[in-house]
Amino acid sequence: MSDQLISINVWLAGRSYRIRIKPHEEEAVRKAVKVADDKIIEMRTHYAGKDDQDFIAMCLLMYAADSAIESHHNPVAQSEINNLIKKIDAALY
Repeated sequence: MSDQLISINVWLAGRSYRIRIKPHEEEAVRKAVKVADDKIIEMRTHYAGKDDQDFIAMCLLMYAADSAIESHHNPVAQSEINNLIKKIDAALY
């Protein structure tokens, strides 16, 4: 696959953002933006009185927490981490 980047415009929280991505990533990026924008819209209905900056920050925090929890409980990732720890320990001793 090519390392050449393309520019696309995405809309998040009512604002347009121009980003550069690899062509094969476009569909996934657009889906991620749609999920994030839907989450922001959902938060607007539940948390009145906040501004879009708050909603974006809350959305980012939820994503980061979900990713951290998911990777922590992923048995394949955990196995790879354990193998790396063993290699590091062996190299240190």
